[in-house]
Amino acid sequence: MTKTDIILLLPLMIVGGTSVVIMLILAFFRNHALTAGLAIMGFALAAASIPMIAPLSPRNVTTLIVIDPYALFYMGLIFISGMAVAALSFPYLEMHEEHREEYYLLILVATLGAAVLVASTHFVSFFLGIEMLSVSLYALASYIRHSDKCIEAGVKYLILAAVSSAFILFGMALIYAEIGSMDFARIAARISATGVHGLTLFAGLGMIIVGMGFKLAVVPFHLWTPDVYEGAPAPVSAFIATISKGAVFALLLRYFSKLNIHAQPRIIVMITIIAIASMFVGNLLALLQTNVKRILAYSSISHLGYLLITLIASGPTAVTAATFYITAYMITMLGAFGVVSILSRPERDADQIEDYQGLAYQRPWLAGIFTVMLFSLAGIPLTAGFIGKFYVVAAGVNSGLIALIIILVINSIIGLFYYLRIIIALYSAPREAEAIRVGKTISGHAVLAGLLIVLIWFGVYPGPLIAVIQKTIQSIL
Repeated sequence: MTKTDIILLLPLMIVGGTSVVIMLILAFFRNHALTAGLAIMGFALAAASIPMIAPLSPRNVTTLIVIDPYALFYMGLIFISGMAVAALSFPYLEMHEEHREEYYLLILVATLGAAVLVASTHFVSFFLGIEMLSVSLYALASYIRHSDKCIEAGVKYLILAAVSSAFILFGMALIYAEIGSMDFARIAARISATGVHGLTLFAGLGMIIVGMGFKLAVVPFHLWTPDVYEGAPAPVSAFIATISKGAVFALLLRYFSKLNIHAQPRIIVMITIIAIASMFVGNLLALLQTNVKRILAYSSISHLGYLLITLIASGPTAVTAATFYITAYMITMLGAFGVVSILSRPERDADQIEDYQGLAYQRPWLAGIFTVMLFSLAGIPLTAGFIGKFYVVAAGVNSGLIALIIILVINSIIGLFYYLRIIIALYSAPREAEAIRVGKTISGHAVLAGLLIVLIWFGVYPGPLIAVIQKTIQSIL
């Protein structure tokens, strides 16, 4: 490994090094504020180092990792999101009598795994990245030990994530047996040249799609999602909904862009069925919920269905649409779960719709932020969510996927109903109950303010971000 390779790995080394520093400090004394501050600083330094190393890319760092503009863009998005989750977690953990400091170690390791995923070029790095991410989330999902729901969420995530990893590993073995390589570029070239022929290769690809389906929580692999989102601490639910799913989809997007997907009808049919099912199941089941975290869970299922259209469409417009949509989705979900985190209490999270009744009269600032986030999820103009959905529609139309676009529009209309249920509660007359309490620190409010500004900015003036994305994706096309 050369000096240039080491410099290119600087963002990963900073995040990994921060976790080591925190671990050593915890061996001598414990301080929640110091630990949270170090974690946030580590994420900030890692994100700040990306523009410095960008001129040295693209470059393959060994056969396992590639540092190119695409990987650096998603690393920056992941590190900034990790910083937001850490900042939202501080006031949340202050309410609970747990060993708080180890939480940030798990956040750092999980984020490092997500960053490795988006830069992977090989089955080995792919599996290491996804296991670093998943194993950390097992503990994070059950971190509040006195909560039965939290423990249940951790156990369910452990079982289902372990099953998905088994599918992925077995699929890798079958593909290696058929092609004789674990390098993604060689596998993509082989499939593009000869197609998916032979039972072994088709079974291997199918198993990997099943495993990735569990990680993305698309139908029919979605059953764990509402229970885990409801039971896990609100900042952890935000992490799963954004960083975890964003990293996995970024990996899929990188290599689907290299495949001649339209020459693989069986793959097209498989993804189309999953996309349609995810849109309808996610939106229709969300209509039946009274729990805000479960509504956001089912909403995330439908949004992944929208994103799968970009995999079927392929081409530069589709990759641009997917990357912008992921960015908007991550900002929006962080903001939505951020409001839930700030309003949560030591005994339970603020996860019932009735908990938000009259919020506009008691905390108009938080009600306004939550409203904008829900508008963005619904695809209302002047938000980044609208621009993202518009680009997905444009990519689908350019590829002639008219039926899928009609289904997307129908499901977007369905989604309006359950978002409006929450918004109506926000602006209804307040209940005769104890006033809503919020965290004592300003970190959560600062994060929400930043997310609100960015969300509206990208919704009103998306040009600069789209230009960056279009330049970024050239490295994978």
